[in-house]
Amino acid sequence: MRIGVVGYGAGGQHFHTPFIQAANGIELVGVVARSADRRAAVARDWPDVPIYNSLTDLLAAGVDAVTITTPPATRRDLVLEAIAAGVHVLADKPFAPTAAAARELEQAATAAGVLLSVYHNRRWDADIRTLQGIITAGSLGQLWRVHSRFDADDAATLEAGPDGGLLRDIGTHLVDQMLWLLGPATAVTAHLDWIDLPEGRTDAGFVITLRHAGGVQSTVESTKINRIGVRELRAYGSNGSYRSYSTDVQAQSIFAGRRPASEPETWGFEPEVNWGILATADGERRVPSAQGSYQDLYTQFASAARGEGPQPVPAAEGVRTLVVLDAARESAEQGRTVAIADSD
Repeated sequence: MRIGVVGYGAGGQHFHTPFIQAANGIELVGVVARSADRRAAVARDWPDVPIYNSLTDLLAAGVDAVTITTPPATRRDLVLEAIAAGVHVLADKPFAPTAAAARELEQAATAAGVLLSVYHNRRWDADIRTLQGIITAGSLGQLWRVHSRFDADDAATLEAGPDGGLLRDIGTHLVDQMLWLLGPATAVTAHLDWIDLPEGRTDAGFVITLRHAGGVQSTVESTKINRIGVRELRAYGSNGSYRSYSTDVQAQSIFAGRRPASEPETWGFEPEVNWGILATADGERRVPSAQGSYQDLYTQFASAARGEGPQPVPAAEGVRTLVVLDAARESAEQGRTVAIADSD
């Protein structure tokens, strides 16, 4: 599958192109970048890949699919342009500001007969994959609660204003992880921390509790402005508990200049010192890290485009996550628990 990447900010540079390179059945054939700095970065990182001024130019050159990783405010029009051209689309998260806006894009892709997937890459994090293995194995017995905390001491990267905020950023990932791990949510209770910035009022922290259809409760929380950095998972069940503190290993490896294509066998594992602890009546034991592999999302996307398997994160699942985020905003504004209808 010939794919082009639209946008070469932090997402395109660090979280898309390196994993396209490492994926199977896919080739990076173009990058859209406009500023001189971004074009220079593409030329440095991918000297053999053509650079285009616009999505229109990239489409004219010929691609099978595109990744849209521009700022959220520009994403809708670019997704619709690619769909109208008859190419498959992988949209960065959040792929729309609301569930209603996301459904518009989903319907357009269905009508055009092309794939529309969402880049919820953190389903392929090492820590969440490790927890999934523990739950699937039944090690915790009947699962009761899961807690997910992702605090980042990184105020400079907070997306400001009414179209930004931490809920749309890290919240999208954490909510999607819980829906993927535990199934659909039936009710949402949320609190948001707000700050006033020149760009407008911005949510800078959150705590969200989900009640899942299967009876499990999950709580996700994050902040970027409280000068603390922690990635923690905890799970409680009838047979014991599991806890882990991880390092966001794939992101840190990318920022250190490493690439998954250069080390496919060892990529994405948390070091042993960060392995989680499973505690049961038999005592405590450390659980080896599962492999984190964002490239698998791209491999599955390419397979789906060939008709050889399902999409990794179809648009409908992106809509499902946005339904929960919409409910979280309503809950925080009204100070109540918000039920999610079965039709959502």
